[in-house]
Amino acid sequence: MKYKTLQDINNAKEVISCPGDTLLETIQAKGISQSDLALRMGRPLKTINEIIMGKASITPETAIQLERVIGPSAQFWLNYERQYRLDLAEIAESEQLLGASDWVAQFPLKEMMKLQWISFENDVISKSDALLKYFSVANKESFQKYYHENLYAAAFRKSPSSNQNSFAIVSWLRRGDIQAEKIQLSPFDSKKFKIALASIKQIIANPPDGYFTQLQTVCNSCGVKLVFTPGLPKTSVSGATRWHNDNPIIQLTDRYKRDDLFWFTFFHEAAHIVLHGKKDVFIEGIETSEETNAKELQADEFAAKWVLN
Repeated sequence: MKYKTLQDINNAKEVISCPGDTLLETIQAKGISQSDLALRMGRPLKTINEIIMGKASITPETAIQLERVIGPSAQFWLNYERQYRLDLAEIAESEQLLGASDWVAQFPLKEMMKLQWISFENDVISKSDALLKYFSVANKESFQKYYHENLYAAAFRKSPSSNQNSFAIVSWLRRGDIQAEKIQLSPFDSKKFKIALASIKQIIANPPDGYFTQLQTVCNSCGVKLVFTPGLPKTSVSGATRWHNDNPIIQLTDRYKRDDLFWFTFFHEAAHIVLHGKKDVFIEGIETSEETNAKELQADEFAAKWVLN
């Protein structure tokens, strides 16, 4: 956004000029009245007046008529109109973003910027705009409806604990989605994945350097998108599983910094793919419904079988 402060917005409002201003100056210079212009163009006087006042837009048809009657080109009038409407929209949008400081404060922006997930200048408009682009939504209301009330609604049926921030959790999940979008795979192969779990267990016994890359390669060969996403403050999640179209996504983090817990989490997430439905979203570390908790217990048992036996 090119407007950063309230002063920027007020300055823009003072200097913005609609095509009607130039239209009025032009006909006055040519000695043509609004009534005369309306007759020459075959348009109602009210329409000409509304264009001059900036209440009505210059359409392609009107632009062609203006070119014939007073000049210059139709493209000149269309470009002027387009820029004017864009400037109006940017001013209105900046005013809206300026009032989003409380919403912006919910996110761990410093940490997200340090991880290079997001970039912004030190003003609320820039921060708001950067967040909306990061989440690919138009405004904060769309963010709430899409992420909290739609995409991850089941996971947030209960409020996160006092040491968790749902905005930080969603930011972490979104990063996983961005990482997964870059991985192009064939559709998930359930049989192949179950067989692959046995080979993955061999990696646990003798983990090579860079074993995550090897683990990712095995998962990708089965149509599973495996991503590692650094943790954010006040998330307290160890992993997550969800589906995108024909591919499951396993997202892991460095919460525990211990290999045994890393592997337990991986097989826990793998269990959700093997045992549970494509519509479910599992975020390990937040409380959900009794039904989901039962599935979490099943995933724990599955992971214990593979890691501990």
